[in-house]
Amino acid sequence: MTVPADARGWFRFQRSYDSARALVRSEATMRRIVREAAEDEALEGSVRLEMQVDPTSYAPWVGGITPALEIVLDEAKAASRDTGVDVAIVVAASRIRHPLDARTLARLAARYAGSGAGEVVGFGLSNDERMGETSAFSAAFRIARQAGLASLPHGGELLGPHSVREVVAALAPRRLGHGVRTTEDPDLLRRLVDEGVAFEVCPTSNVQLGVYHDLGHVPLNLLIDAGAEIALGADDPLLFHSRLLAQYAAARDVHGLSDASLAGLAHSSISASLAEESSKARWHAQIDAWLETEPTV
Repeated sequence: MTVPADARGWFRFQRSYDSARALVRSEATMRRIVREAAEDEALEGSVRLEMQVDPTSYAPWVGGITPALEIVLDEAKAASRDTGVDVAIVVAASRIRHPLDARTLARLAARYAGSGAGEVVGFGLSNDERMGETSAFSAAFRIARQAGLASLPHGGELLGPHSVREVVAALAPRRLGHGVRTTEDPDLLRRLVDEGVAFEVCPTSNVQLGVYHDLGHVPLNLLIDAGAEIALGADDPLLFHSRLLAQYAAARDVHGLSDASLAGLAHSSISASLAEESSKARWHAQIDAWLETEPTV
């Protein structure tokens, strides 16, 4: 069951996000945000954080988009070393900016492409998916893919299956930011599952933005039953006041997932990540070890 996302949620979220972003006006503050994000994830037991950033927002305070991205990457590498959480960066363009700006960001992201901590692993497209023309950003994503970066656009949250089709056709995603409303079109869902497109599912975000009335209506089980590769996430913990463990708790308590199913969800999240294969193998083994010590429900 869906409700109009613009009836509640999105504009409140955007105002809050803009207010928080306006406070970030120095290198020290940028570093603090990256560092504290890694520290918080470590406390949650996370092993990998793929943090999305648009350096355009912070460029005026640190001398341009290149220094802004380099600050984030440098702190991501240091925070990874100090916390044990593998912190990688996704550079994201905004739908409300000109597509030429997205091309500039894609070229910048390509210069720092990699798969490890403190490197750029993907290129995204964020902000209100009801804005802009998706196909206008295809050139930017082509630049990013040619540099080996994964295509990670948002789609299928505020809008339904038609938005997902546009994103898939124009941007060739490896992972789809949200994408939960793909479940409204079973044929489209089967196609994306067959093509190996992963879904970044963030239940609290879906509810806070008014896409679903409550956590019980988020189609997590539909995606699991369809065989989708799911990366469970909290989206924006600062503004939604809910972290990753709360998403797993909801998967168990609201959606009825057993320990084995929760482990499967964690395995899926690791598989959908852009980490190095050696790291993935180690984390998969840790999940298996956890499952062996937990009673099956």
